[in-house]
Amino acid sequence: MSGFSGNLLIISAPSGAGKTTLVQALLARDPQVVYSVSCTTRAPRPGERDGVDYHFLGEADFRQRIAAGDLLEYAEVHGHFYGTPRGWIEAQLTADRDVILDIDTQGAAQVRALMPDALGVFILPPSLAVLESRLRARQTDSDAVIARRLAAARAEIAHCNDYDYVIINSDLEVAIGDLVAVVRAARLRRTRQSVRHATLLRQFD
Repeated sequence: MSGFSGNLLIISAPSGAGKTTLVQALLARDPQVVYSVSCTTRAPRPGERDGVDYHFLGEADFRQRIAAGDLLEYAEVHGHFYGTPRGWIEAQLTADRDVILDIDTQGAAQVRALMPDALGVFILPPSLAVLESRLRARQTDSDAVIARRLAAARAEIAHCNDYDYVIINSDLEVAIGDLVAVVRAARLRRTRQSVRHATLLRQFD
């Protein structure tokens, strides 16, 4: 990624940590940040729009993209494929946009293997008790589903040391400010500035 002026930011979190709310707030505040829409072979659900919620693909098309190396990462979940389109992301990074990649820790590891300069941001709840309370407040899951989500959360949180930044979402406005600060700091990295301001920096050689 050293040839790009934009940053790839991988954001991961356990369900209920507030990741979606934080990402939406960042996108609303910073027009230079764009969101990567994943590809999937599952059928659209009611209200979902192609190119907005997902890029809906046939399985043959998806497998062809895997073979061509057109996906940064992919996984099969419950009989359906999900993946991250590589070409679109590279085009955004070349255009000096910062790309948010909302994926789990397994997908994040695949992306870092291909783009080791990507920045990882992990969103933590203030405690597991608060996380459970947030999950129950949704009133959409049974006790058994909540128990599975909490077990999955512990497994995800075990990987937070693999990330560059950890944001604890105990106060939403503070957490939003922290995420905005991470993005701003990322833009000032020497590797990005050397691409963005190559002409200026050559004057000082």
